[in-house]
Amino acid sequence: MNHDSYEDAYLRNILASSHTVALVGASLRDDRPSHWVMGFLLGKGYRVFPVNPLIAGHEIHGRKVLPSLAAIPVAIDLVDVFRSSDAFGAVVDEVLALQPRPRAIWGQLGVRDDKAAARAEKAGIDVVLNRALVAEYPLVYEAQHRAVASL
Repeated sequence: MNHDSYEDAYLRNILASSHTVALVGASLRDDRPSHWVMGFLLGKGYRVFPVNPLIAGHEIHGRKVLPSLAAIPVAIDLVDVFRSSDAFGAVVDEVLALQPRPRAIWGQLGVRDDKAAARAEKAGIDVVLNRALVAEYPLVYEAQHRAVASL
């Protein structure tokens, strides 16, 4: 897949069909994007599991931080990655080891590794790179609004 641009329907499908999110690179600092994006997702009704081995056991927005994706006790729909591009491949490796596997991996702004993305896609996982999830969220609202308006 070309990760320079995405169809709205592709992004909308990922966001609308995901209910459980692993937020990799979670931060205790409320001035960090991962911290406030987690609050945003919780406010939109997503079930969010913060992941960061350096702060495992602490709480963010009332949710216990876990040390790894494998420590999450339920199946995950979406892995939202707030790590550097050179760490993205290791996150993909961790995702590929999960059973069941998440349906999508989302690399936030500045996170791009096309080779790692291709490995995930080969395994049937949708991938978004270098995009702010909160900036794309209105696509979900748009779809819901259209559905209600058509009733």
